[in-house]
Amino acid sequence: MALSFRQSEILGIARVEGRVEVEELARRFGVTLQTIRRDLTELADTGKLDRVHGGAMLRAGVANIGYEERRLMNADAKAAIARTCAAAIPENSSLFLNIGTTTEAVARALLDHRNLTVVTNNMNVANILVANESCDVIVAGGVLRRSDGGLVGDLTTDAIGHFKVDYAIIGTSALDADGDLLDFDSQEVRVSRAILRQSRQSYLVADASKLGRSAPVRIASLCDIDAVFTNAALPDDLTRRCSDWGTEIRLPRSR
Repeated sequence: MALSFRQSEILGIARVEGRVEVEELARRFGVTLQTIRRDLTELADTGKLDRVHGGAMLRAGVANIGYEERRLMNADAKAAIARTCAAAIPENSSLFLNIGTTTEAVARALLDHRNLTVVTNNMNVANILVANESCDVIVAGGVLRRSDGGLVGDLTTDAIGHFKVDYAIIGTSALDADGDLLDFDSQEVRVSRAILRQSRQSYLVADASKLGRSAPVRIASLCDIDAVFTNAALPDDLTRRCSDWGTEIRLPRSR
């Protein structure tokens, strides 16, 4: 099916933001809700989007979205999350940063911090933090994944085991209604689990588009995380679970 100009625009917005809302699209394009619903249904029928209540989101599956595409998605939200997370990291501390576009944003937000030791399996994070002369950067070696600059595999997992740091800052590809952190690559997941084991406190950084997405491999639960940094309130049921688990939910402050 050939896409209309409006449908192509809608798909472009979904690729940047991860999710689109019927009412917002209707206002944006000056058409009826029924017209937008029809567009979303047609895009879903062709496999480009998944319909969800009130809108649609990029199709979930067993493979992740391309890394450059993910880097553009919700860039402003990721930057706000990163600033909030970085504010919670004191100077003179040690931390892990794993693979992900949001952890890269955290690395940028840490450029003015002093006396940090950062262990990472993310070549992009390492290259960002080179600009901070007060930061010691340790790269956990392993097999380089060219698609995103990540280092994975048994060598990486073993390298992580040699450290015990103050903070783990990790990302995730999906966060389901049960509070499980999910990802696509089992090797990457093993590294993330090792990072959580070797940290005194653990922080998740994830924008709201991760809610409702699906991925096949479980990293951990929010009950294993000390705080989640996101840009929108979690669903009520999940918020109550986090309260029971002692997992803080931290949202960016208005600038």
